[in-house]
Amino acid sequence: MSRRTSGHVIVRTSRGPSSEVVASLAKSGVATAHEAYGRRGLLGPELRPIYPGARIAGRAVTVLSHPGDNLMIHASIEQCRAGDVLVVATTSRSTDGMFGELFATQLHHRGVLGLVTDAGVRDVADLTAMGFPVWSRAVHAQGTAKAVPGSVNVPVVVAGHLVNPGDIILADDDGVLCIPLADGEAVVEASARREANEEAKRRRFRQGELGLDIYHMRPLLEQLGVRYVDADDEPDPDTAPTEDC
Repeated sequence: MSRRTSGHVIVRTSRGPSSEVVASLAKSGVATAHEAYGRRGLLGPELRPIYPGARIAGRAVTVLSHPGDNLMIHASIEQCRAGDVLVVATTSRSTDGMFGELFATQLHHRGVLGLVTDAGVRDVADLTAMGFPVWSRAVHAQGTAKAVPGSVNVPVVVAGHLVNPGDIILADDDGVLCIPLADGEAVVEASARREANEEAKRRRFRQGELGLDIYHMRPLLEQLGVRYVDADDEPDPDTAPTEDC
């Protein structure tokens, strides 16, 4: 980290993707974009949505907090703008309920799309009712303090993956994906090619073709020593049951 951003800082930045890139990736979703990005960028599967069906894509505003303390989440809110996704990490593992409905109300007012956090959340019923999506490590009612400094808009590690402020965050029922800002347009193009390819295959599957043939996997099975054998469906007369006379 540079001397300018060393220590505890709140970085003001407009770094982020274009609305066109974000909209395209939102349509693609996590699984397609992940494959299009070379199967990179996934955050760990321990991050799960608090309710099904949500799909978001937006600019990452990052928060580095002390475990059990949500002071820096409060400090991050004024750095958020419409279309952002708040991404919260802690300096060591935590499952405390650092985020709830009152935070979501503030973020919703600013047009923030949702939260990704490596810690816990609470007020799940309220968050669901207001339609504010969250992907978290845990759901836990344990409260937190507001006393320990941290940083906003610095690089953070969430569920084993590096997230930089301004990166693109996609999240849906399949998990959370982070795409570095510089790679956004390339992933959009690769996702479009993959979607077109999948649609062509989908039409063939609907007509009865098999993946074994479309993907040319029969020769592979043979190379791997997999053989087809026919079962003997006729009963063995020596072992077939007999009826009592």
